[in-house]
Amino acid sequence: MLRIRHDIDDGHTALRAEEAAAPTPGAGELLVRVEAVGVTLPTVRKVREGGGPVPLGGEVAGRVVATGPGDGAPGGNAAFAVGDRVTGLCFADAYAEFAVLNTAMASRIPDDATAVEAVALVRSGLVACGAYESARVEPGESVLVTAAASGVGTLALQYARAGGAGRVVAAVGNPAKDDFVRGLGADEVVHYDDADWGAPYDVILDGVGGDLLAPAVRALATGGRLVAYSSGGGTVEAYELLLRGASLIGFQMRAVALGKPDVHARRLRELWQLRDAGTLRPAVHAEIPLAEAARAHAVIEQRRNLGKVVLVP
Repeated sequence: MLRIRHDIDDGHTALRAEEAAAPTPGAGELLVRVEAVGVTLPTVRKVREGGGPVPLGGEVAGRVVATGPGDGAPGGNAAFAVGDRVTGLCFADAYAEFAVLNTAMASRIPDDATAVEAVALVRSGLVACGAYESARVEPGESVLVTAAASGVGTLALQYARAGGAGRVVAAVGNPAKDDFVRGLGADEVVHYDDADWGAPYDVILDGVGGDLLAPAVRALATGGRLVAYSSGGGTVEAYELLLRGASLIGFQMRAVALGKPDVHARRLRELWQLRDAGTLRPAVHAEIPLAEAARAHAVIEQRRNLGKVVLVP
């Protein structure tokens, strides 16, 4: 099978195609013939940091071709069978024609959905939904979404619009993205280098982190809530939260999938229901051949993407 490997040569990072044997699923795992891979910002960041070769994780979607041993007990695979179409987050060797997917992270793809649509909707939608619910947005409150043109950000904007927020604002780094995010429901658009981001906001859903975390906290209203779900880290001064009586909430989709499977399953059902109703429209920036994974990473590193970047074997 074709697989993409991350290498470090003379201090330079590279994504290389290689031939490899298909993996074997273990207990509670599925072997999936991959039809689409959603490129995630955490993986792009790990590759860019270049400290050493890193596993290439991402969302995968495709058809189950083998299952690992399991008897229906927790962690088993009785819920899935060969031939099922599934999607889910794979933490290693996702950039391949065959990938191993843990059943706890897997879900079925409806018959009327494509693999590309599934990787654009499911993981990003679960993060957007979880972040929005964590913020406990009240009707009429203002919501700012950072990284609003990303795979998660595009869906977070739509959640805020459908959830009854009174003012939905998109934050992006490039004015060329303004019309795109307005088309997804943003009432206004602000840019990261703007003076105050149009503050204050009752809720900020932050998918950037890093150096933008501090100005995001300063943009909160009294009693505001900032939900951080990015892999970018960042530092917050406790005094800034105290000054506003504000809260900082962390959200990670994997923690919910493994720790609260009932909540995870409910959100997953709602995702497809909202898609069927036309309330959520996953945005795909481009479908790029698997062998050109480096080009896909460059699109995200250069912040050119309008929605999800997808690799197609």
